Amino acid sequence: MQNALEWRSSIFEINRLTDEAKLAIYRTLIPEWVYQECGVDRTSLTVEGKSVVKFRCPSGSRAVEVSIRRKAGDTDPMLYLNMVDTFNYQLLVLLVVINDPTATRFSIDIDEDGNPTQLGTLGRNLEAEEAAMLAGLAPGQVRAGLRVFKQTFPLFEQFVARMGHDLFFIEPLAYHNAIIFERYGFSYVRGLQEMERIHREFLPGGELSLRLTPSNPFRGLDAWRTVRGRSWAIHDGILGHPFTGFQMYKRLGSHAGINSFPEQIW
Repeated sequence: MQNALEWRSSIFEINRLTDEAKLAIYRTLIPEWVYQECGVDRTSLTVEGKSVVKFRCPSGSRAVEVSIRRKAGDTDPMLYLNMVDTFNYQLLVLLVVINDPTATRFSIDIDEDGNPTQLGTLGRNLEAEEAAMLAGLAPGQVRAGLRVFKQTFPLFEQFVARMGHDLFFIEPLAYHNAIIFERYGFSYVRGLQEMERIHREFLPGGELSLRLTPSNPFRGLDAWRTVRGRSWAIHDGILGHPFTGFQMYKRLGSHAGINSFPEQIW
C-alpha cells in the first residue's frame, strides 16, 4: 500500500495532489496507538461514528496540520502536528502537542479576562500556570501528556525518509522542549551556546541562580536543579528576554549526542 502512494519531496507538492492521494500520505502520520489504545476506526477515522481526525492541507499551501481527538466533542486534540516547508524546501516542524484528554485541564491558554495567551507568549494566567506547575506540568501544557512521544517519533522519521529527506528541523518553544529534543538526537542550527550558557548560569553562584527567590513560585531556590524548574523560571522571564531564536535539526539514523544539561533530572 505504501509503495503505491504518490510521495513527493515537499509538503507543497503533496498538497497539490488530489484529496484522496494527499490524505493517503498524511494518514501515515497517525501513530498505531491512536487505533489500538484510543479506539479510532482505522478506515473511517471515526469514534462512535463521528470524525475525530482532521487534516488541513489546502492546495497551494506549504503547510499541513493534523489534529486527532479522542472524541469529536473534546476541547483539545490528543495529538496535534503542524509542519511546513522552508523556503529551500526543507521540512520544519512548528508544533507538536500530545495531550492526555482524561487529565485535568489548566487554562493557561486564556487569561483572567478570557483573552488567548498563545500559551503564555502574549499574556499569562498566573493562577492557572501555578496550578499547572504544582501538578507537574511544564510551561505551555494545558494537560499532562500521554507519554507516547517515544512511540510516535520513529513514525515521523519514516515520513520524512519517504519524502526523500535525510534531516528535518524543529523550533523548540521552551527550554524543556529543547532538552527533550536533545535526548532524541537533535543538534542545533542556532542556540547551543545559549543553552550551555543557561546551564552554566543556573549553577550555584551563576547569574541566573542569583535571580532565584522564594518570593516567586516560578523562580524557587531549587528551580535550577530540574529541567522543568528551569523552564518555568525562563518562562517567567528570568533570562530578561523570551526564549526565542532556537532552531534544531535531526539527521535521520543519527544521534547528535548533545546534552546541555548534564546529569539532568526532569
